[in-house]
Amino acid sequence: MRRRIVDLSIAIDPEVITDPPFMRPSITRQTHRETVAEAALFFPGITAEAMAGGEGFAASEMLTLSTHNGTHLDAPWHYHPTMDEALGGGGRRALTIDEVPLEWCLQPGVKLDFRHLPDGHVVTAAEVEAELARIGHALRPLDIVLVNTGAGAALGQPDFLGRGCGMGYEATMYLTERGVRVTGTDAWSWDAPFSHTAARVAETGDYSLVWEGHKAGREIGYCHMEKLTRLDTLPSIGFTVSCLPVKVKGGSAGWCRAVAIFED
Repeated sequence: MRRRIVDLSIAIDPEVITDPPFMRPSITRQTHRETVAEAALFFPGITAEAMAGGEGFAASEMLTLSTHNGTHLDAPWHYHPTMDEALGGGGRRALTIDEVPLEWCLQPGVKLDFRHLPDGHVVTAAEVEAELARIGHALRPLDIVLVNTGAGAALGQPDFLGRGCGMGYEATMYLTERGVRVTGTDAWSWDAPFSHTAARVAETGDYSLVWEGHKAGREIGYCHMEKLTRLDTLPSIGFTVSCLPVKVKGGSAGWCRAVAIFED
């Protein structure tokens, strides 16, 4: 048996448009020679030429970024202070990313293909059910459900943030009520792009439409990945998803190297 791994993660790259301007990361890079002064703090008098290879100490990067830059896993704490209100007991404090069970993050994957839906469309439970019927899959607890939207093709382009459909409240609840605890999208957000949601709010005056898919985490706690890539290369089923998050203490999210694993 041969194992094949497909990388579903984007790089943290300030030069590629994957976030609004106020959220973009920055990277300050140091070459091997530029860190010799740091080495001298431990080894007084050392020079670049004196080290093995004669090129200096070590390359290094200093980053300024959000836990929501790059491909990342959102924790229930990101959506609301409490979770599991629909499961009785009035809810409990929402999990932060360092508290998310790792068992949630290494499970069979299921891909739903919604690329035919227009940008800004809010996916319904009926549409999720229809897509599951099309691919012939019955959801199992802890399946990791990945949503392929039209946003994936626009990654890095100026209109990326406005591209793709979004998962609404009822679609999200459809998944979590069946035991799904991790989902993902190739769009900037699990919900419909803000530009489209803002138009609906202006028309209806209903601010509960803002982040309705995220806010479903109040009812049943779940995590979702955002800014995945290469979902168009995946089959509907037949692979395992690994998306273990970086352990940020009390974090609302953690960066993850999401991959699809195939046992061929």
